[in-house]
Amino acid sequence: MSAPSDSQIADRPAGLVGDIGGTNCRLSLATAGADGIRLHAHRAMKCADYPTAEAGIAHYLKEVGAPTPAAAVLAVAGPVHGGSARLTNAQWQLNERALQLALGIRTVHLINDFAALAYATPALGPADLAQIGPPVVGLAGSTVAVMGPGTGFGVAALASGLDSGLLVTEGGHIGFAPTDPVEIELLRVLMRRHGRVSVERVCSGQGMANLHAARAEIAGLPPPELDAAGITEAADRGDADAAETVRIFCGILASTAGDLALALGAQGGVFIAGGIMPRLMKPREVGGVDQAAFRARFEAKGRFTEYLRAIPTNVVMADNASLRGAARAWAAIGR
Repeated sequence: MSAPSDSQIADRPAGLVGDIGGTNCRLSLATAGADGIRLHAHRAMKCADYPTAEAGIAHYLKEVGAPTPAAAVLAVAGPVHGGSARLTNAQWQLNERALQLALGIRTVHLINDFAALAYATPALGPADLAQIGPPVVGLAGSTVAVMGPGTGFGVAALASGLDSGLLVTEGGHIGFAPTDPVEIELLRVLMRRHGRVSVERVCSGQGMANLHAARAEIAGLPPPELDAAGITEAADRGDADAAETVRIFCGILASTAGDLALALGAQGGVFIAGGIMPRLMKPREVGGVDQAAFRARFEAKGRFTEYLRAIPTNVVMADNASLRGAARAWAAIGR
């Protein structure tokens, strides 16, 4: 069955689903029927272009010409408490009741963005993923962990199905644990600047820039004016210094993924999401991740090396995975 066009959306009951990050807000309408859950009328906008989430969502609904949905599930990049959330890396504050009143939506659910990614994992197939390392198959029916660097660093886990076993965490704010002399020296530099150094300080978009600047300080060089995109682009062009920052970044991510797999008992697999890793899934010679080195760091856990060796590591390549997870949550609890 072919998906309906945007012009047909008004003829079908639909829910609103969103993926609201520190930089971008992605919105879609979701429908659920015998042919499964489908997303329609996808739009992306910059959070900075709108003073509030209500303003951005109202603009979206007007633009796509859809009737006001009865229910919405919005995945947000930050902790959700008592129906409220403030984005960790942006200025928007969201509240379920305020959104209901401002937009006329009967039911609004806010969920953490990595909770949405965890919800999405059962529906992700080979076309949505890129496996790092050998073709390992996780233990069926076991916990899966979702984590990854983007604007911040998120962590969640799904122990069973959509209706139970979800663990939403702030694991991105655990302490950075260096594993070699280079990382120890980087930690010393970053501690002078920030005091406590979390994983997010070194393993996010800003984290990559922090690592690059710390390396320049250690080398006695002026601070570089490069963000994560600039660093990865320079690595693509063969810049050895940028490539070394990317290498260190990927090593820290791999080690952190192994630590969190142990902490969460994620024998079903580790899914690495966020905006950075999909861009690094290319040959090492052109700035991509060294997959063998990544797996070596992931598995390097002493007596638990064999435990980690049996856990697959997959990068989520689908750019709509959070929306798909929010749509699954909407289909189950949001209508």
